[in-house]
Amino acid sequence: MPHIQLNNAKIFYIKEGDGPETIIFSHGLLWSHKMFLDQVDFLKKKYTIIAYDHRGQGQSEVTEGPYDMDMLTQDALELIDKVACKPVHFVGLSMGGFVGMRLAARYPDKIKSLVLLETSAHPEPVENLPKYKFLNGIVKWFGVIPKVAKEVMKIMFAQSWLENPKNKEDYKKWIKELQSNKRTITRSVEAVIYRKGVEEEIRQIQCPTMVVVGDEDVATKPEKAKFIQMSIPNAVLHMVPGAGHSSTIEKPEEVNRLIGDWMASHS
Repeated sequence: MPHIQLNNAKIFYIKEGDGPETIIFSHGLLWSHKMFLDQVDFLKKKYTIIAYDHRGQGQSEVTEGPYDMDMLTQDALELIDKVACKPVHFVGLSMGGFVGMRLAARYPDKIKSLVLLETSAHPEPVENLPKYKFLNGIVKWFGVIPKVAKEVMKIMFAQSWLENPKNKEDYKKWIKELQSNKRTITRSVEAVIYRKGVEEEIRQIQCPTMVVVGDEDVATKPEKAKFIQMSIPNAVLHMVPGAGHSSTIEKPEEVNRLIGDWMASHS
């Protein structure tokens, strides 16, 4: 699969399908394009699908820090221009949603529609910072050790998903993905936890927007999704029962249905 030089970083992406409409998937912190593989497989029959890894994550280049959301937004903008070569439907989860909101507000001619999963327009809540900074400090020195990975899994997944014995193998798979992050992942973490809010900026978004949140999301709670839906003109909101902060993994069939129906109405 290819890499492309964007904004001074080699960015990894996959491209599947050859439909007339293009969907770009932008992943959450600590993960990669892999968190969307169920969606890629489902949608590639009708659409052209691009899923990429943010700089410093997955298989993309680790560039010198610091990173911030404006830099990652420019990466995505160049990806649209150089790989999609036309306006796209943009699907962003958490960190990917931070990018998606900035793109849609600042470059309206590039985004045909916006799907925001498990994300927030606000800065990181102050009460979360001590824990996140502590965990990030451990990673900076020792990497994603098992104790840290277990704590992060509690943030990333619904309690009901974690406790379901049917998910035992998936749990092993995704905690292994977490632990594969290099110590340099701390640059991406800092970009997220010290991000600026875009509460006012998103009011400028004019493209059709769907907001999706798991009812058990503890990282970006459902009230954050409601704020986005109320702030973006004509946005719609869907709650996914039994999902936490990783709904594309926890409830892939439901997320596939929502995005499939959305695309059928907006392509």
